[in-house]
Amino acid sequence: MTSLKQIARDIGVSTATVSNALSGKGRVSEELATRIRTLASELGYRPSSAARALKTGQSGILGLVMPDLTNPLFPRIAQNLSIAAESRGLGILIADSRGDAARQDEALTQLVGRGVDGIVIVPQKGTSPVPDGIPAVVINTASDPRTTVSADHLGGGRQLGTHIAGLGHREVVLLGGDAVSEVQQDRIRGMIEGLGPDARHHVAWGEAGLDAVPHLIEGGATAVMATSDLIALGAHSRLSRAGLSVPGDVSLTGFDDLPLATAMHPELTTIAQDVQTIAEHALDVLARRIAGHAPDDPSLAVPMRLVLRTSTAVPRALSRQQETDQQGANS
Repeated sequence: MTSLKQIARDIGVSTATVSNALSGKGRVSEELATRIRTLASELGYRPSSAARALKTGQSGILGLVMPDLTNPLFPRIAQNLSIAAESRGLGILIADSRGDAARQDEALTQLVGRGVDGIVIVPQKGTSPVPDGIPAVVINTASDPRTTVSADHLGGGRQLGTHIAGLGHREVVLLGGDAVSEVQQDRIRGMIEGLGPDARHHVAWGEAGLDAVPHLIEGGATAVMATSDLIALGAHSRLSRAGLSVPGDVSLTGFDDLPLATAMHPELTTIAQDVQTIAEHALDVLARRIAGHAPDDPSLAVPMRLVLRTSTAVPRALSRQQETDQQGANS
């Protein structure tokens, strides 16, 4: 069985340094801590939970409250948090609040009652709970004053808006799932900023918004920007049933870069989250709070990445005009 001494010998540091890096205590540089955690994971190091509890009074178990595990994004976040916890010698108990704020509060109470050392919360839309008497971190959006770390939802929306405006779209539908969601509101605000003052936009929400998409396209809109890949999939279905093609008649974008983005035809232009960095930062901050150290850094917004695929193109009318202009230049 791999021991702290073996890891320390392989890295060339003391066992105390290895212990501090795995627990988040003490002063260990992030670069060295990452090397130590990576090696510990590769060697299959597993600390004794019983020994930890006797020595520190801590269980070595964290709680994780997720808003809805049926959404494909949230299991990805949970998996990355689990990997980050495992590399630190910690376990995770996961609770699914299933889209219900009351169940979220109940899950927090149950996890505290099970003796977890700290809790990671991905909150229900429109809420930002922080349990009393236990270290906690919140993964939400930068506009939430209690958030610890988030994807830069505003910046991601801005990237998409800039892309769509750059293609020449001037009439755009912005499609969200629920106006209560701070994440979706931030994404739409970013889209509007990226589109700039020359573009007109229509914001639509929920099932009514999805149903309205074909009519808005018939009214002159040439692009639909959705606040999630799942919503983009729903928009794609409505467009197809109305006999409208993507991207021929309308460009379409999503958000989150879920596996379904490449399963769609055409493949979906979207925004990717750096879920690994979010998970690592959340666990680093939580470990410091469990150790009794106030984190020095403010809340972090992790940059997002534009993923260009084939669901976006120059508007058909503009493309025809460009072809006409080119033919005239060549004649």
